[in-house]
Formats: sequence, C-alpha cells, structure tokens
Amino acid sequence: MKLSLLLLFLVTFSAVSQKERNILKTIHAPFYHGVASGDPLHDRVIIWTRVTPDEINNDSIRVNWRIATDTMIFDVVNSGYFYTKQERDYTVKVDVTGLNPSTCYYYDFEVDGKFSVPGRAITADLGDNENVRFAVVSCSNYEYGYFNVYSALAERNDVNAVLHLGDYIYEYATGGYSANIANRSHEPAHEIVTLDDYRLRYSHYHLDTDLQRIHQQYPFICVWDDHESANDSWLDGAENHDPATQGNWIDRKNNAKKAYFEWLPIRENAIDQSIYRKIEYGDLVNLYMLDTRLEGRAEQVGATSTDLNDTTRSLLGQTQLNWLKSELLGSQAQWNILGQQVMMAPLEAFGTTLNPDQWDGYPVERNDILNYIVSNDIQNVVVLTGDIHTSWANDIPMAGYSSSTGANSGAVEFVTTSVTSPGFPIAFGAGLIQSLNNHIKWAELTKKGYIILDINKDRTQSEWYFMDDINAPNMTNSFAKAYYVNDLERHLRVGSTPSLASNFCIPAPWLNLEEQSNETLELFGVYPNPFNSYFILHMGAAQHQIVTVKMYDLNGREVFQQENVPVAGGSEYLKVHTEGLESGMYSLVITTQTSQMAHKIVKF
Repeated sequence: MKLSLLLLFLVTFSAVSQKERNILKTIHAPFYHGVASGDPLHDRVIIWTRVTPDEINNDSIRVNWRIATDTMIFDVVNSGYFYTKQERDYTVKVDVTGLNPSTCYYYDFEVDGKFSVPGRAITADLGDNENVRFAVVSCSNYEYGYFNVYSALAERNDVNAVLHLGDYIYEYATGGYSANIANRSHEPAHEIVTLDDYRLRYSHYHLDTDLQRIHQQYPFICVWDDHESANDSWLDGAENHDPATQGNWIDRKNNAKKAYFEWLPIRENAIDQSIYRKIEYGDLVNLYMLDTRLEGRAEQVGATSTDLNDTTRSLLGQTQLNWLKSELLGSQAQWNILGQQVMMAPLEAFGTTLNPDQWDGYPVERNDILNYIVSNDIQNVVVLTGDIHTSWANDIPMAGYSSSTGANSGAVEFVTTSVTSPGFPIAFGAGLIQSLNNHIKWAELTKKGYIILDINKDRTQSEWYFMDDINAPNMTNSFAKAYYVNDLERHLRVGSTPSLASNFCIPAPWLNLEEQSNETLELFGVYPNPFNSYFILHMGAAQHQIVTVKMYDLNGREVFQQENVPVAGGSEYLKVHTEGLESGMYSLVITTQTSQMAHKIVKF
C-alpha cells in the first residue's frame, strides 16, 4: 500500500467533524463525495462519482450505474458499469448516450449492494427552443466563506445548468491567499503541487455539503482558470510557481489538469487535454466555453510595457482562436454565448490599464475578435466572465463607441462575482470606475453571489443575486440588478425585474446529514404510486436498522405487515409485494426503534 494514498484517505476524513465522520462512514459509504453530472448535449450527459475503497491497492473496482426518468430510478432507460482504480483516484466518469433532449433524468451508482445518493441530469435542447436559463458562478475559495451560493441555487430549481467559470478550487496553503474567516481550512494545509496534493484538495472540496447538493441537482459546464493550477498561470509558467522550490512547471500543470479531469464532470479530450468546446441548446444558444489560461496564453507583461501591443502575443492561442472564429461564422443559433475567465471590456484608471492579466493585457487579439464579429455581421454575442470577484455589466467598446446610444459596441459582457473569494483590491469605488470607463454600465465591488442568465428569442438578461452572508451557513439572498441586450443589438439596457422561470422537474432527493442522528431513517419516496402488485421504498439510514412496514385501509384496519426488515446503512431500495390487497387508498407506516413515519399510497 502506498503511504501517500493511505494518507490521502485518512486526511480526507480529518477534514470533517467527528459527528460527520461517523455518519459518513455509514450513510454514504463508499460514495462519500456525492455525485455529479456535466457537459449536457441533446442526447447524452456525463455522470460522475468517486468510490472510496476500504483498502488502497491496484485492484479495479466495478461500479454499476443506471439512469432513469423518475426519482426512484425505476424506469431505467440505460445502465452499465465502469471499472475504476487507483490510477484515476477511484473516480468514475460515464458519458451516457441514447437520451432524449430537454429531459430530466435521475441516476445513481452501486458497488457491492451499496448505492450512492441519486443525482439529476438535464439534457440540452434540440431544434426550436423558447428559453434557456443558466446559473453563472466563479471563484469558490473554501477558506474565505461557506458555499451558501451553491445551497441557494440548489433550492431555486429553475436553471438548466450551472456554468462555473473557473477557480473551482484554490491552490494556496492555508492562510496563503485570504484570511480564514469561516473556520474553514484547506486540506492539505500546504500549497498544492503534486498530483496527490491536487487530488486531496478536490476531495476536500467535494466533502462540502453545499457543493454536493448543487452537483446533485444540476449539470455543470466548467472551465478552469488560474487557481486550479497556480495564480496568474500562463502556458509556460505562473506568477505563483517557483521552479527552484516547486519543480518543473509542466509537471505541475499536468498534475493539475489530471486531477481536474478526474474530479469534475467534464467531457475529456484525451488527445490534447484541451477544454474549449461548444454546447448547443437547440436553435437558441451556442455556448462556447473558452480557455484563456493554459491553452495558448503568452506571459503577462506590465501595464505600461512596450510589449503590451505586440501583435504576436495571444491569450487564446492560434488554434483556439481559429476554432472560435470558425464556429462563430458558421453559427446557426440566435445567441452566441462565450463562457470564459477574464474580463474582456477595458478597465482603466486615468488612462492606465489596471489588470494586464485580463484581456487588457492582450489588446491586439481582443480587437481582432471584435473586428471579426462586426465585419462578418455575427449577431448576438454575449461574453460571460468570472475571475475578479466582483459584478459588472459592460458594453465592449470599439473605436467611436458612444455610451449614450451604444453605437460601436462590438458585444456585451456580464461578469459574475465570486462564490466566496474576497472583492476588488483597489480602494476607489464603483462610481469612479464608471466615470473613467463609460462603457461600464454598472459595477458592484464587495458582495458575493451569482448570476441567473435568462435567454429567450427577444433578449438575453443577466440578473445578479447577492448573499446576505457567507461567514455562516445561510441561504438568504436577494435580487440586486438586471441588465439585458435585445436581439440584434450590441449594447446593454437596464432591466427592472427578474425573469420568471418555467416549471422545472422534481429535484433529486437529498438526505441532509447535518439534521440526522445515527438512528434516523429518511424516506425518500415510494414508487410506483399508484402501484399494482408491489412498490419500492427508497430510504436512507445512517446505520443498519431493523424496521417494520405496515399498511392500513381507510377504516384503520391493518391489512399488511412485514416485520424485521433489515435496512443497511446508506441509500437503500426495498421492494414490497402486495398481491393480495384490494384496490384503494392506504396508509403506509414505517416504524423503527426510535421513530415512525407515514405515507399515503394507492393501489389500482
């Protein structure tokens, strides 16, 4: 047994409280890190989990999976198995095919009779489409606050997918980037450099309840930024990498990439490990996810450097740039959305660039893209951005831009604030920034939250929501601001109210461990209901229990009893046969040693 991997297993559990540890050992085993889905297409979606074995060795573990159209995972439409092993950190990633567009599916995993919690995956649209909604997030620093944004979004149940625009993790040592204001510390405590380091940091993140909840409910569409590797990284190095003490940069970058592909539900490109890709939502949206960090970025230069306007410097790299231009030119979608990492609109103070790590540090390529969009009459380009822990609504100006009319704006940009990471480092306020940059329509520099991006045939609207607090668990959040761009326009208008969501499908059932004792039994659901000759109980138990199942008719008479039913710790499916019962409504009563619960069911 490799000592490093044994330590990985042990340290993972040291990151939670004793109470949580005791529950985790039973209720979620061996799927301690939850489930996730990602990169939805109209006929397929990635599903993900991680198995924690009792013993670390070189043996493969068979993980069974299934996907269905109902929360009980009764109407299975596809199933299979996946062999995972130590060399991929026991992660499981399956590209499930043969699915229908615009459909909610429910999936789970099984090993040796133990089931994961169920997850929900939502496929993309095909053909004519009236509306798409995304949640947009970025910059989730575990140490700087609770992931209340994730919990709030999981409760909303009104988006098709979550766009995470980078800085999913942070690579710093404990206290190396920001104060530990929420009594939350990184694992491992040192700055991560090796493959085991990166794996453990992702493992630690995935034990967070709020992170597990949002992954369970929505597909993620992700790109990395710099902190998935090292601060202000570029193709051949990073500001926060010292080769003398931390080794070869390429080795570290490859470690970061490998762990990223292992731990996130992103469709892998095994040939070159690129992450730029297109995801289509019918004829309404083409979503282009870009890599402005590791694919082809030239090293950053100072804001006053003579190299700033060097025509050979690139942010995207020539291959990715050519791909983007080709895709935009051939797009048949009404809206072209660019999901990327660093702010594209200029940000200056008294004529000086404030942050050359953004597109401001690569102005030649930015102008090239804008000129290409306008000269080829490519309509409805919207840029989505993370990275800077603040909120912005921007026109992206070209020569001759008019702030009053929006003339000569090449595109628009919506910037989401961070999930937790600290805000803008410059002392002057948003009002001064806007006065010095008239294409910036709105900015908020301190609050944490997320964007709801609502897209229809008439307009694309960004709605900013801010959390009341990130220093303690708290889902309270409120609508703050909205800006939109109309169809066939290239400039922003002020919105007044948040959009209304259509009805979304039932969330996957969630067992809140923090509210459970070791004796608690949770009833997730009964399926089918109405039933015929049998029904299935989906239950969650913190530890092994013996239960009694009884049924009563409308007159209160007991008509069915099954005693001494064993329920293993974890997510459990129990099939109950009732062939002799007459049709009608019944009360189902499940009794444990410490509790009792009832549920109405119907036999037809």
